[in-house]
Amino acid sequence: MVQSSSNLVVVGGGIMGGDIAFLFAAAGWNVDVVSPSQKTRDALPKRIDAAMTVRGLQAEVMGRVTARAELGQVDWQQVDLVVEAVSEDLALKQQIFVQIEALAGPDVPLASNTSNFQISEVGKLLKHRQRLVGMHFFMPAHLVPLVEVISSDATDPAIAQSICNALKAMGKEPIWVKKDIPGFVGNRIQHAMMREALYLIDKGVVSPEDVDIAVRFGFGFRFIACGPIMQKEMSGWDTNCRVGNALYPHLHNDAGVPPGLQRMVDEGRTGMKSLAGMWPWTEQSAAQEKAQIERRLRAALEMLRAN
Repeated sequence: MVQSSSNLVVVGGGIMGGDIAFLFAAAGWNVDVVSPSQKTRDALPKRIDAAMTVRGLQAEVMGRVTARAELGQVDWQQVDLVVEAVSEDLALKQQIFVQIEALAGPDVPLASNTSNFQISEVGKLLKHRQRLVGMHFFMPAHLVPLVEVISSDATDPAIAQSICNALKAMGKEPIWVKKDIPGFVGNRIQHAMMREALYLIDKGVVSPEDVDIAVRFGFGFRFIACGPIMQKEMSGWDTNCRVGNALYPHLHNDAGVPPGLQRMVDEGRTGMKSLAGMWPWTEQSAAQEKAQIERRLRAALEMLRAN
């Protein structure tokens, strides 16, 4: 079982892997980050330093993190938990876990940070699937408190519970997703909202700017104080039933994304990374917007911690 402070291996040292390494190191864990990319390994100190600056932590956090080029360089006798955080490639994840299983002790819990694949598929080739869970962090992982811990049908519930307990001790807000469904919980709720928002934009009902205003300054504003279920406990489920029965038949439910979005992506307008999406971007304007969003997230996190 996972202890409150132990030794972690993170496989993949990119954006998510670096942030996950920081979170565990900041909680007192010793962390090995394995990446075959020299560029990724070289960038790791800068990424962790940036996260330390945001969180106001001291330099000793970096001293708990070691970058490795290969899995074989890790002292597997000392490892208590492994988190895979490579790119969303199912075959790659499956092969990595086969390699990890051959190296890690039989009682070491294994976790995948996948946001897309079912955990049963990720662990399909494992001999001991009971020790594999999903551990889905949300970007930016060093700020967003939520972590989804996902069980497959094969997962030992005691392992999932111990990981939830360890994350809670680190100051995160874990939820235990007890059924291995596509998208888990957070992404299913998020994409249900996104499908309707994109439909309204595609049909010319509202602008992208006004969708963001409606969410940020409407129901999204309330969600920092309480979630949607508690909000309806206050307003009344009878009202929700009446509105839902009248509105649900009119909600968008196509199986794919709206044509306008597909056309935009086909044209290469993928957002800030291509400097064109719903809006035009420059390197400077994208950096400024990201910095502003991070400031808002830090302020929101402080509000939540005040409780």
